[in-house]
Amino acid sequence: MMDHEKIKQGVRLMLEGIGEDIEREGLLETPDRIARMCEQIYGGLYEDPATHLNKQFQATNNNIVVEKDIIFYSVCEHHLLPFYGKAHVAYIPDGKVAGLSKLARTVEVYARRPQIQENMTAQIADALEKYLNPKGVMVMIEAEHMCMTMRGVQKPGSKTVTTIVRGVFADDYSLQQTFLQMVNR
Repeated sequence: MMDHEKIKQGVRLMLEGIGEDIEREGLLETPDRIARMCEQIYGGLYEDPATHLNKQFQATNNNIVVEKDIIFYSVCEHHLLPFYGKAHVAYIPDGKVAGLSKLARTVEVYARRPQIQENMTAQIADALEKYLNPKGVMVMIEAEHMCMTMRGVQKPGSKTVTTIVRGVFADDYSLQQTFLQMVNR
């Protein structure tokens, strides 16, 4: 698990490095707050999506299942700044479905890790393929990256969109269009 003491030491060093007085009242408890915060925002490092996706139900309807507008918050591994947005997840079951909350929980597992959006999109699709064995998967993520809005190019409001298609979605453009129409309703 996480080493709170190392995190606190690192925060103290960073604050000193930027020229702050780590003994001033407002910063005294900051290292401890950051260490506790890390448990929450990086907790996905210690979670297995199988915990959520192994809970399945028999289904006779094998049409497209879409869970859209799943709000998430993540952290860019390059700058350790947040990126946040919505994930849209679809799959075509092959006799079994996952509980709808399990799809959102799977997004959370991967969002709560330092990483890039492109990998997060693929990781979600990989998990759905591995644990649900569906006929096809499609994942789309729309996110605003603080590393682009508050630093660097400084373009607030710009969004990055990533998609991935697997199985029958990759082979059938009309299924992709159906997914996009459902997401944009």
